[in-house]
Amino acid sequence: MKRTIASSLLWATLLAFPAIAAADAAPGDVIVTLGENLTAEQKQKVLEEMKAPDGAQTITVSNAEEHKYLDGLIPKAQIGTRAISSSMITIGEPGSGLHVETHNITWVTKEMYTNALITAGVKDADIYITAPFPVSGTAALTGLMKAYEISSDKAIPDDVKKVANEEMVQTAKLADSIGADKAVALLAKIKEEIANNPPQTDADLRALIEKIANDLGITLSADEINALVSLFHKMQNADINWDQVNDQLSKAKEQLSAFLQSEEGKTFIQNLIDILKEIWNAIKSAFSANQQ
Repeated sequence: MKRTIASSLLWATLLAFPAIAAADAAPGDVIVTLGENLTAEQKQKVLEEMKAPDGAQTITVSNAEEHKYLDGLIPKAQIGTRAISSSMITIGEPGSGLHVETHNITWVTKEMYTNALITAGVKDADIYITAPFPVSGTAALTGLMKAYEISSDKAIPDDVKKVANEEMVQTAKLADSIGADKAVALLAKIKEEIANNPPQTDADLRALIEKIANDLGITLSADEINALVSLFHKMQNADINWDQVNDQLSKAKEQLSAFLQSEEGKTFIQNLIDILKEIWNAIKSAFSANQQ
């Protein structure tokens, strides 16, 4: 798992986002979250990089906040002992969707953040996540969920918080073996299918995961499939608004389908088309032969 996280990302984003919403946030409102262990020089560097407006609301986040929901999912050493990562959130127009950019985040991609934020219920915002030096970035999800909790003035059950963090970690781990784009596309597609046609049993869920992986040309190990079955089983049993998840996935489809837009993805799709053409031509040839 690459570098130490030391990320106050999540908590920062969380704290920020909810605070704005609680104060009747309007499009264009900005809130900045800063890790409490940044030096004065690092803090200034981060603010300049984010181009934070003068007078923007600023929240400081701690490393203790990062540990609350990540402990048990990744090694404590990866979470680290310092809160470093920071973020800037700009409230968007209703229906504008979620847009995430990152800098110096080495393990969690912007598409992973987008996917996890959708599960957490955060929407219609531009989010910029950064650090003064490379960090993993996993800690951001916990903060984002807290932000949603505050902004909606509704407590999120611990099982929902836990499964959202687990989704982020599982996606990042999966990315190490199959690639980030494929991991994001796989998780997004599975969630989309669950939202539209919820599997009734674990066997149905396993079959769905295997089918989607196969459709995307992704090979998963038995352990990876088992981990995904466990994750989505917990997700189905959590109090998640699947209609909203489906709606936000639709808005973010272009951001989450990088694999399908890549050369590898296009090659896979073209190969599939070529196979179908060959099958069709074989059927036509057989039909013509029978007519003679």
